[in-house]
Amino acid sequence: MVPFRSKLTASLYALLSISFWGVSFVSAKALLDKLDPYSILVFRFGLGALFLLMILMLQGSRLRISIGYIPHLVVLGILGIFVHQVLQATALLTISASSAGWLISFSPIFTVILSGLFLHEKMNVKKAAGMLIAVTGVFMVTTTRSGHSFEFSMNIGFILMILSTLNWAVYSILLKKMRIPYPAVVVTFYMSLTGFVLTLPFLIRNRGWESLPLLSQTEWANLLFLAIFVSGIGYWYWGKALEVLDASKVSIFLYLEPLVTLIFAIILLHEKFILISAIGGIIIIIGVIIVNGGLVPMLLRFFLKKSP
Repeated sequence: MVPFRSKLTASLYALLSISFWGVSFVSAKALLDKLDPYSILVFRFGLGALFLLMILMLQGSRLRISIGYIPHLVVLGILGIFVHQVLQATALLTISASSAGWLISFSPIFTVILSGLFLHEKMNVKKAAGMLIAVTGVFMVTTTRSGHSFEFSMNIGFILMILSTLNWAVYSILLKKMRIPYPAVVVTFYMSLTGFVLTLPFLIRNRGWESLPLLSQTEWANLLFLAIFVSGIGYWYWGKALEVLDASKVSIFLYLEPLVTLIFAIILLHEKFILISAIGGIIIIIGVIIVNGGLVPMLLRFFLKKSP
């Protein structure tokens, strides 16, 4: 049985990853006037890989890995970074951000199905109810932010977004199932390096480096945030969470992403506060707590023992 402290730490790792990814939409929006979406991806994962390399050097970790695990890392880099990010960037060219936020909620559903098939994780009524509640909250947050209801239109963007959510579920399952015997930071470094190499042709095609001198200090700060926290630490911590928790329980944290985006859009972009979005956020949190409900009573017992 996994110790409570390990479960709590893993949950915090997943929560931090989702927090960084939620803010990423705000930072990316600030860069789109100067950089195209694909060039942003290249710089994100190039600088992110460099950051992780610095972490590994400071830790004195060995970069050498067994040749037998190279295909595993390449596959994870292709799925988790290259395919996932390119699918989402392309999808957002033809669908609204609110529709994308709603469609992302399919990823935990796919993860639950695949984890049951390949990881033998059990599905129960509590988990299903929690997911349904969280999906309702996501719908409320994403649609009210845009000021209109979700539009279902079977265009290429819709299909690509669905594929990206399925792809992320496959990536999470593989990351859990492969059990690569190296620290999560090493795995994430090689994944980021793979993603950088594969997205580099986009930078060459679009001559994205020509826009770098045009970036202001604030825009550089946003780019570094995307590289270090979103691409580097975010993927690293997601891997650390999957080392401890079931893939289905980690994936449920994805429902918090639109809530984080909403909060920081209000703080940083001064978007209008909408009451129904706040209610939707509370509903999302309730759904996540229900799925990971085992942590709540354990957390209460932990603090009650600590109290005098």
